[in-house]
Amino acid sequence: FAFEGFVANRAGARRERLQQLAADARTLIFYESPHRIAAFLQDLCVAFGGERRGFVARELTKLHETGYRGTLDELSALARDDPNFSRGELVIVVAGMTSAPAADQADLDATLAVLLEELPAKQAARVAARLLGIGRNEAYRRTLELKTDKA
Repeated sequence: FAFEGFVANRAGARRERLQQLAADARTLIFYESPHRIAAFLQDLCVAFGGERRGFVARELTKLHETGYRGTLDELSALARDDPNFSRGELVIVVAGMTSAPAADQADLDATLAVLLEELPAKQAARVAARLLGIGRNEAYRRTLELKTDKA
């Protein structure tokens, strides 16, 4: 897991940081203030996709401790609709990105084919991983396989 703590207050900087974390396979843990939770969850939906699983804990270790779990879309809707949701200290836990499904193998191969025409294998793998939201090691492994098949 990775503890991120509070992300930036300003929307632009916050969205940029979340976009950087979107492809991370680790479970991510954030803190957020009650008055910004709805906007933060909406930004998570945009950056990570609304189907990603999440958990919001409110008032941990206190009398009125509450936990909400669901997809980021569900949690975002709850933050907008439930007045009790945005009270107290909030901890947000977001599931890491799962590896790309096998159906995306064709996308990876096509992307790597184009990138390998212009870039060395290591750089092509790094760019493909960022574009497709997969691990660099996975992209590099496939890059080497494609280069071996080509030879």
